[in-house]
Amino acid sequence: MRRRLILLALVFCASGCASVPFRETARVSLESADPANLVRQFQAKVPERFQLLNTVVFEYFWRKFLGMGYLDIDRDAGTFKVACLNPLGVQLFQLTGDRTSITSEGALTALQEYRELPATVGNDIRRIYFDLVPSKEARISKRRYEIDFRQPSGAGALEYVFAGADGDLVEKAFYQNDLLRWRVSYYEYRELNGKRYPQGVVLVNYQYGYSLTVRQKELFS
Repeated sequence: MRRRLILLALVFCASGCASVPFRETARVSLESADPANLVRQFQAKVPERFQLLNTVVFEYFWRKFLGMGYLDIDRDAGTFKVACLNPLGVQLFQLTGDRTSITSEGALTALQEYRELPATVGNDIRRIYFDLVPSKEARISKRRYEIDFRQPSGAGALEYVFAGADGDLVEKAFYQNDLLRWRVSYYEYRELNGKRYPQGVVLVNYQYGYSLTVRQKELFS
């Protein structure tokens, strides 16, 4: 795994550090779509277990951190593993976690000052890769080109937006006191062995002022 990450690091350096924009999901009319059936079809195509290599850009105000990540997701067990290298192939951190806890298995000394980094990365992974469908009790709002689901979540509300010809999840957002706290956007879905994978993901945390842009490079399903 580390060898793959180092090779990816070299490719990333050669390609430059500019952010790569993602294509928006083409909107089609969903006026005749059944919301419950749309969610069931999407859920059936969500992969339960996979591993992937990706490039990551973390932006915090005027600071930018670049990395190459290895991710192992097991949705059935609710667990994940993640390792991240900088563009020179030096490991920044390695984490394991589940739905309630996160364990740091090593971090670069230069990152020790960011004591909340493991929790931040772990929470972002949960937001991006887990809980991708709304509950049956979610309130439904149909629009011409998308279907929205909104449900209570902790001290706020979680919103899901589905769109496109395949009825994919294109946005997931959390609101608290009517303020948007964070949002995940999913782009450029591809299908492999009957499962759907977004090639691009952008998470924006409005509460803490940072964004995370992830581009999938290699998938192991």
